[in-house]
Amino acid sequence: MSSVDPHTLSRRNWLQQAGGGFGSLALAQLLCRDNWGDAAENSPGVDLNGGLHHPAKVRRVIQLFMNGGVSQMDTFDYKPALEKRDGEKVDFGITAAATSTPGNVMKSPFEFQQHGESGRWVSSALPHMAQHVDDLTFLMAMASKTNVHGPASYMQNTGFLVPGFPCMGSWITYALGNSCDNLPSFVVLPDARGLPYNGLGNFSQGFLPASLQGTVINPSSRIPIANLQPPETASQITPMSEAAGLELLNRLNERHLQDHPGDSRLAARMQSYELAARMQLSAPQVLDLTSETAETQEQYGLNEKSTADFGRNCLIARRMLEQGVRFVQLWSGMDGASNNWDNHGSIPDQLPKIANTVDRPISGLLTDLKQRGLLEDTLVVWTTEFGRMPFTQSKTGRDHNGGTFVTWLAGAGLRSGVAYGSSDEFGFKALEGTTYCYDLHATILHLLGIDHERLTFRQDGIDRRLTDVHGHVIHEILA
Repeated sequence: MSSVDPHTLSRRNWLQQAGGGFGSLALAQLLCRDNWGDAAENSPGVDLNGGLHHPAKVRRVIQLFMNGGVSQMDTFDYKPALEKRDGEKVDFGITAAATSTPGNVMKSPFEFQQHGESGRWVSSALPHMAQHVDDLTFLMAMASKTNVHGPASYMQNTGFLVPGFPCMGSWITYALGNSCDNLPSFVVLPDARGLPYNGLGNFSQGFLPASLQGTVINPSSRIPIANLQPPETASQITPMSEAAGLELLNRLNERHLQDHPGDSRLAARMQSYELAARMQLSAPQVLDLTSETAETQEQYGLNEKSTADFGRNCLIARRMLEQGVRFVQLWSGMDGASNNWDNHGSIPDQLPKIANTVDRPISGLLTDLKQRGLLEDTLVVWTTEFGRMPFTQSKTGRDHNGGTFVTWLAGAGLRSGVAYGSSDEFGFKALEGTTYCYDLHATILHLLGIDHERLTFRQDGIDRRLTDVHGHVIHEILA
């Protein structure tokens, strides 16, 4: 860079070439206060107090996404008919599933029991979550328009089957702005083993400003937040060089203000860069769990190898909420044929392993949020992209099924211990109270004080919505 005259550099080129304490990728993720261009005119940019369109019940959201397609009839949707007709050949009106030929009906290999005063049925694969059924609100007839992982995951996150559309976390940040001075408003904690299907596309900002994409943090990695600090090999970056860079930046800012008097976009960008600098100090503190008691760490499963990674993410999510982060998305399961909920090979062998990694940590999270009073204005959402078939694939596996699956919610503004909708006797298709991602998204936005039909962004001549042209608030589950 020394060979280039700084007086001929544009501000954008200088920022792209500068080697300061945070890189362009981190800046793109951290520009949570920067609504420049068309976004400045479209973004409501308000705080949560009172809601955007009506009084809000929810201040913050944790979304727990189980990547791969959780088998509903082996977790939360008890089907006695599967036990009665186990091993029989039943005509479901299809000649092929997503990746296989329909086999015989297969009962769940797990024992189901009723729990709590509500008497909700939960399988033995989730013993810790079963203790919380009276605090949960179940959507028993969720459905998807596809049974393919990529499109289904896009749909459940963005409302569309194809890439390029903003996810719910980005829409919420666009609507309500940043509620935290030192951290991003939208944070993603992926599975420690890898990113889910679609990679970063599930938490993309789409056509919204780049500042609204999810900031990806991997607490299990040696470098949890990429590009927040200079690389260890960058010996040329010193306090002196950074000071010189800031001095040059100040001169460029002054020149820009002289050439563009009254332009408020520069001040907005400067605030964003200041947020990135503050995050260098605040983020390590949020990720440092040494201040948490041994009892709390055990409650989240940090003392067991199988639950430590997801438990750490759950505990960090709670700490982020306390610091003002508005939307935290946690992922269980990576892309690929294993280490997720895509149990084609064997439900008895594969599902318990992945379920065990999240069961205790999620239970610990719910207990902790309730004890701290955070559930009074926090929403927890547990979901997946689709369910699985009631018949066998191979010997004891189950294939993809977009016809029905289960989602549950917990926290503010909900009727707890209730269930809405139902699937047919085999758990093959949604039967009553069918709900799609549009309805789930509309309901979440409603609890945040947002009318999903009025939250729009003009793109290519269309007023785009998270719920597209669909969706209704599920009033039956609201308190």
